[in-house]
Amino acid sequence: MIVAIDGPAGCGKSTVAKRLADQNGWYYLNTGSFYRAFTLSQLDRGGDPLDRDSVLENALKTEISVKDGNICINGVDSENRLHTPEVDKYSSPVSSDPRLREIVNSLVRKLAEGMDIITEGRDTTTVIFPNADYKFYFDATPEERASRRVKEREGVDLEEVLKGIEERDKRDREKEVGALKVADDAIYIDTSTLTIDEVCEKVLCTMHRL
Repeated sequence: MIVAIDGPAGCGKSTVAKRLADQNGWYYLNTGSFYRAFTLSQLDRGGDPLDRDSVLENALKTEISVKDGNICINGVDSENRLHTPEVDKYSSPVSSDPRLREIVNSLVRKLAEGMDIITEGRDTTTVIFPNADYKFYFDATPEERASRRVKEREGVDLEEVLKGIEERDKRDREKEVGALKVADDAIYIDTSTLTIDEVCEKVLCTMHRL
C-alpha cells in the first residue's frame, strides 16, 4: 500500500507522514530528502550546487541509502545535516534538473517495492507514485508556513523566511519536470488552522471512507 502526500514546504507533510507511519507501522519515505542528500554531497565536495552537470556527475558517483529510517550518503548517516540553511537554499534548484529527478524517482520506487509506505514530496502523487492507493495534497498560507518554520528554528527572521517560502513556491510551481500541483484525484486538505492530530485524523478518516 502506498499513501502519498504532496504540498508546498511547511504545510505539515513531514510531521503528519512521520506520525502516521509510527502509528500504523508504515515505512516513512521523504522524497525531498534525496534531493537534499545530493545537494549536501555536492556542497561537501566543494562543488557548485547550481552547476547542473557537476551535480549530476557527482550524483552518479554517490550512493544514497536508508538505514533505520535515516538518509545515508556513501554509507554515512547524514540525516541531521539535511536541513541546514545552505541545503535549504540550494535543494530546490538542484531538484529542478529532470535528469536528477529520474535518478531519485527510480531510487524511491525501488525502495517502495513490496512495502506499506507513506511518502511525501512535491510531486509524489503526480510523478513518482501516480498510482498510489491514497493521494493527499496538503496546503497552508505562506504566512502560516513561515510562522511554523520560525518556531522550529531559533534566530531566523520571519520576513526573510516568508520571502524564501514565496520564492520557493514560485520555483516549484514553474519546474520543467515535477512541478508542484494538485493531482486530479488527490484529497485537498488546508492545514492552516488545524493541529497535527486533526490533520492525521482527517487523513485516516478519508482513507476509511474510500
